[in-house]
Amino acid sequence: MLFIYRLLVNFIFLISPIIIIYRIFKKKEDPKRFLEKIGKFKKGLNNDLIWFHGSSVGEILSVIPLIEKLEKRKNIKKILITSNTLSSAKILKKLKLKKTFHQFFPLDTNFLVEKFLNHWKPKVVFFIDSEIWPNMVLKIKQKNIPLILLNARITKNSFQKWNIINNFSKKIFGKFDLCLSQNDVTSNYLKILGSKNIKKIGNLKFSESSSDLKYNSNFKIKKLLKRKKIIFTAISTHKGEELLCAKVHANLKKKYKNIISIIIPRHIHRAQEIKNELNQIGLNVYMHSSNYHIRDDTDIYLVDTFGETKSFLKLSKIAFMGKSIHGYGGQNPIEAARLGNRIIHGPNIENFVEVYKFLEKHGISTKIKSYKDLEKLVIKFNTKKNYSNQIIKKLAYTGNQILLNNEKEINKYF
Repeated sequence: MLFIYRLLVNFIFLISPIIIIYRIFKKKEDPKRFLEKIGKFKKGLNNDLIWFHGSSVGEILSVIPLIEKLEKRKNIKKILITSNTLSSAKILKKLKLKKTFHQFFPLDTNFLVEKFLNHWKPKVVFFIDSEIWPNMVLKIKQKNIPLILLNARITKNSFQKWNIINNFSKKIFGKFDLCLSQNDVTSNYLKILGSKNIKKIGNLKFSESSSDLKYNSNFKIKKLLKRKKIIFTAISTHKGEELLCAKVHANLKKKYKNIISIIIPRHIHRAQEIKNELNQIGLNVYMHSSNYHIRDDTDIYLVDTFGETKSFLKLSKIAFMGKSIHGYGGQNPIEAARLGNRIIHGPNIENFVEVYKFLEKHGISTKIKSYKDLEKLVIKFNTKKNYSNQIIKKLAYTGNQILLNNEKEINKYF
C-alpha cells in the first residue's frame, strides 16, 4: 500500500505545476508563496523550533490558545505553523504572534519531506485534528522526532476509509508517541487503527485565545446596528440553507420592523449566486465587501470575506449552524457558543455529536427540521431573557480546563 501511495503522490508532484496554475487562477493559491509547497522554504528561522501542522482555518485556530501559552516560555525560541490552504495563511497573518511564523505544507513526497525536515529540524511535531500524511509521519519517526496527534478527531467516514487498509493504517497511526483525543468515538477509532498512547482530553476549540478577548467589531458593522436589530446569524451555510434562512427573515419581516439577518456562507465564492437567489424572493441583500452605503431597507447582510465571523458572532445572540440541514456532518458550533450565542442546528451533525450533547445538556443548543422550526425558535430566543453571559462563562471554564490538560500532557516533550 505504501508503494502505491508513493507512486500516486509522485505523480501528483509531476503534474503539480498544472494544478497550482489552476488554483492560482481560481484564487485558491498564493501566487507569491506557492513554491513553499514544492520545496522553497524561508531562511534564517530554522533553528530550535517546534512545529504544528493543521489542514485549514479551523484546525489552526483551535491551537492558537495553546501556542499563545507556549510563546511565553523561554525554552521555546520559534514556532512553525504549516497548513494547506490560502484562507488559513490569511487568518494567521492577522494574529499578533511574536515567535510564530507560517509556511505552506509541502507535497507529501519522500524528496520534499526529507528536504523539509532537514531544513527546519523540529524538536517536536504536532499534527492537528485528523491531518495524517504517511511519508511525513514515517520520516519524522526515522529521525526520532517526537510526534503528537493534537485535538484528534476521526469521523466515521474517515475511519472507514483508513480501516479498509488496516495493516497500512496501523503502520502509520502506531508511529504517534501520543494522541490527545477530542471524544470517546475518536479514542476508539484511534485504538482500532493502531494508535497506542491515547488520552481523551476534550476539544481545544472550547479554549479562548487572547485575540478572541480583544476582538472588536469593525466600524461598518457597529454603524449598521445603530439602525437595525440582528434577528439571527447563519454560519457556514451550504446551498439551500441560505434560502431557508431567507424565508424565515421574510416571514418575520411581516411582524417585526427594523430587523436584519446575517448570512455567512461556507464558500464565499457563492456570494453572488446567493444574492441573486434571495433577491428573487423580494429581499434586499447587502454584500460585506461592498463599499456602498448600507440602505435602511436591507434585509440580509451577506458576508463574502474571510476571517470576520467573530465580528458578527460577538454582536449576535442566535446562531444557526450550516451544513446541518443540507449536507452531512454539520459544522463546529463551539466558537459561536463561546461568544454567547444560542445555537440552532439541523439533524445532520454526525461529526460533532459529543459537542452538541454538551451544548444541549446546558441548554445552549436546539435541533430543528424545517424553516418553520427555525422561525419559532428565533422568535422565542429573541423575546426571552438574554443568557449570553452565562453561556460565555460556562464555556470559558470548560475551555480553560481543556487547555490546561493539553499543556500538561505535552510538557514532557519540551
